[in-house]
Amino acid sequence: MVGSVWAALGLSLTCISALSLISPAWFQTTTFSFGVLTYCSWPQGNSWNQSCGTFRSLDDIPDFAWKVSAVTLLGGWLLLAFNAILFLSWALAPKGLCPRRGSGPMPGLQATAAIATIVGLLVFPISLASPFAKEACLASSVYHSGQCRLGWGYVTAIFHAVLASLLPTFRWLHVTEVQRRTILFSSDTDSIILVPEMSK
Repeated sequence: MVGSVWAALGLSLTCISALSLISPAWFQTTTFSFGVLTYCSWPQGNSWNQSCGTFRSLDDIPDFAWKVSAVTLLGGWLLLAFNAILFLSWALAPKGLCPRRGSGPMPGLQATAAIATIVGLLVFPISLASPFAKEACLASSVYHSGQCRLGWGYVTAIFHAVLASLLPTFRWLHVTEVQRRTILFSSDTDSIILVPEMSK
């Protein structure tokens, strides 16, 4: 049961991370918005009529810091997705196959994914000094968005990073020691002998 809850949380975080990565609303003005991988523009006062584009490769991304941020954010998402799939398969595995069911197969993997995401989030605002961002945001600079305002995509990515960094901590605190016993069956006396398991 606990493993299924952690697996569901891991899958939810992976979906939130994917949503924030494909969102074009990291920084936006009244007629333009851009994110790590996508950007959109629309006529003044008609935001429903959007025209969007995608940075299809690293060569298309306009700034080196932007490229570093995209690579670390995608790397963090891939680690998070791998961890969620691994956790789901581990939670659904038979109990005898995976005896330690409380803490997860690799809590360090989710911590690494969270660190990669945080690094990507800290590096991305450096790209506000790029010509692309300066044209979109008018007088933007490093960690200063100019005429752009913070969009929901960046806020969602921050929310995801906070949750992804807290979950491994909660999981490590949840681990408790349980005394195990080995049960030996004796066919001669038809009785059960309980033997405490020796620590290795």
